[in-house]
Amino acid sequence: MNTLRVTIKDKIAILGLDRGKSNAINAEMVAELHQMIRNIENDDSIGGVILTGKEGFFSAGLDLIELYDYDEVKIKEFWKNFLNMVTAFASFKKPMVAAISGHSPAGGCVLAICCDYRIMAEGKFIIGLNEVPVGIIVPDSVFNLYAFWLGNARAYQYLLEGKLMKTEEALQAGLIDEIVNPDSILSAAERRIQKYIQLDWTTWQQSKMNLRKELLNKVSVDQSETLEIMLKQWWSPSTRSILHTIIQNLQKKSA
Repeated sequence: MNTLRVTIKDKIAILGLDRGKSNAINAEMVAELHQMIRNIENDDSIGGVILTGKEGFFSAGLDLIELYDYDEVKIKEFWKNFLNMVTAFASFKKPMVAAISGHSPAGGCVLAICCDYRIMAEGKFIIGLNEVPVGIIVPDSVFNLYAFWLGNARAYQYLLEGKLMKTEEALQAGLIDEIVNPDSILSAAERRIQKYIQLDWTTWQQSKMNLRKELLNKVSVDQSETLEIMLKQWWSPSTRSILHTIIQNLQKKSA
């Protein structure tokens, strides 16, 4: 694995995003995340997953610098694989806790809202879905995941304005469940997931699937039509211009 760090501890798989400073998501990370979650799903020796990042960043979201240069075939494949990965994460039967170690906008937030419980490091970090101001149309499955935690009205309002929340605001909105000292985030996640694992596996997992039944029906529908609309907008001059400006700013910061 080039983009992930995997550690097994007390029947828990600690899945650490590990790509550059900010864990920006590219095609390779999507493929590795999808493969890993399927492997863990089928491994009876693993009871659950903690998904985490690195100090200061859970994930900054999609790697726009890399994605901007994908051709039409590659970007279509990327989005298709990304949406399939999101479905796999949302459908994961075992307990999954997000230890959000820092900033988590856009794609980082998407990964977090697939989880059963979200613990975020205290500090001046942000989380939320800011795709619309960037010029990216949000897929139905992602909106439904967001609304599952925030409620339809709040998710609708926040998504259309591309709202990014500070930690306390995210806690009040229900986007995260707990705020802890950054040094304690993994131990807090372990405590939470152990509570789940100690319960009867069949009862817990079937209850999770029952509670998510309506959500999974929405997340699992064919999104081909949505994808075509997204791709059309991705290649539009207005979105390309926004992305180009964002990339220039990112490159200046990293210089």
